[in-house]
Amino acid sequence: MAAPPKYVQRIARLPEVFEVLAAHPDGLPIADVARELGVPAEELREDLLAFYSADVGTLLLGLSRPDVLEFLGTDGDDDPATAEVVRIVDQRPIDELGVEYVDAAELALVYTAARGLLELDPDDEDLKGALSVLTETMLGDPVRPRPPASWNRPLEALEDAVTDHRRVRIVYSRTWHEGVTDRVIEPYLLVQTRRGWEVDAGPPDAGGRLRTFLVSNIRDYEVLDEEFTAPPELDRLLEAQRATTRVRVRIPHAARWATDFYAERVAIIADDELSATLDLDLLPPVEQRIGLLLLIAGTDAAVLDPTRLVTAGPNLAAELLAHHRGHSA
Repeated sequence: MAAPPKYVQRIARLPEVFEVLAAHPDGLPIADVARELGVPAEELREDLLAFYSADVGTLLLGLSRPDVLEFLGTDGDDDPATAEVVRIVDQRPIDELGVEYVDAAELALVYTAARGLLELDPDDEDLKGALSVLTETMLGDPVRPRPPASWNRPLEALEDAVTDHRRVRIVYSRTWHEGVTDRVIEPYLLVQTRRGWEVDAGPPDAGGRLRTFLVSNIRDYEVLDEEFTAPPELDRLLEAQRATTRVRVRIPHAARWATDFYAERVAIIADDELSATLDLDLLPPVEQRIGLLLLIAGTDAAVLDPTRLVTAGPNLAAELLAHHRGHSA
């Protein structure tokens, strides 16, 4: 099994460091703490300095933390980079881990959000630098973050069209039906999901419903000079467009990754050695999403509720088989 990322190792180590220091109010030599924990002294100093000097107020939610560590040296030398002794000056240092050393999943969310912003504004050098720092924090290597994906090429133009209320002509590869369409849309909202960027757009159809388009499926686009006026009930329409249906499924563990792709939210109800029972919140079209999920997960997967979706997998398989035979004839 691969070793955990450097970031995770630091999280695991710091609470133990603070427990050792809490038992010595006057402080301890860094070398002694390192010896007790079985880690190199300079590596421990690096971890402590990262915690001591981080300016979290510029990173997350405007939060800040008080000084919790003090570095002491001989002859009044208190330079953290060279001081021999470290001690706790705030008796609640572990509480501060919730700010500086956030949960790895939360850090991943920050990274994902930052990458989303970079895709909207690929020339933002400050954001590129912040992403480099996040990458190094998580992986321990000064790796340059990947550039925005080429399939998100329309993003910047779509964002401008949303802001300026301009119609956009798109050539679109349909997701749930066969074929490519050429249409003019009124982009109302850009949303980043597990599937990538999506745009909720109008004009509303005869039933008052919007359409959602995957940005990665837009083959070509043109922002038009035509302005549109958003419907007065736009907030309600957008909320309805993102309304989900809850479906309970049993999925083999090996296929649980697919639930994160097709569902907006996943809740674990129960699990055993072979499978997990999950509640999935799914956007329309629910039957097609569940059908694809069941095909990916295999014969051991099943819909438990609602019963009307129990046959979604076999139904989709039959449709795909008929389509394949039609093209092979």
